[in-house]
Amino acid sequence: MRSLIVALALLTPMVAFAAEEAPPPGPIPHGQKDVSLALAGTYKLDPAHTAIIARVSHVGFSRSVFRFERVTGELNWDPKEIDKSKLTASVETGSIASPVANFAAQLAGPKYLNAVQFPNATFVSTAFRRSDATHGKVIGVFTLMGKSQPVTFDVSLVGAGPFYGHYVIGIHAETAIKPQDFGLPAVFDEPIELVIDTEFNRPA
Repeated sequence: MRSLIVALALLTPMVAFAAEEAPPPGPIPHGQKDVSLALAGTYKLDPAHTAIIARVSHVGFSRSVFRFERVTGELNWDPKEIDKSKLTASVETGSIASPVANFAAQLAGPKYLNAVQFPNATFVSTAFRRSDATHGKVIGVFTLMGKSQPVTFDVSLVGAGPFYGHYVIGIHAETAIKPQDFGLPAVFDEPIELVIDTEFNRPA
């Protein structure tokens, strides 16, 4: 029996490795801080390379960090006329995760995010404003728990360019919202920071 367990332990990582598609030979392409490499077109958010983080004051003692696990999005991008680009995104509020045992279910419940009645938080852009070659602002309408407010994200280009059969735009974005604007309970008495790291993909 012990020898069988050892054999399985050795075999499992080999099977997992074989199941992954090996990249073509040669150097691995890297994203570049060059907005011109982000070719025009419709890009889909890549959930496998996305982190949606909410940083919330823990009653003035520290910052609690929550992550949302399920998100979709689409970017209609034009590097020659960035101001005409469009972005939509949707986050499942019930996908919130917390390191505190059993707390995620409470946060998704009727006392906080009320995910059953309001299953999605959404963002729809209304304007893109370029600051320099790798920074800008995306202005739009953020809707949470049925309430909508204007929100501006500060956006940085992390990297862009071709990557194994598709084009990628990788960005970092930050904003802050007032919890009272969206009907969150009074315990949230400071702005909530939203931090997003994501990649958008477009077929080559």
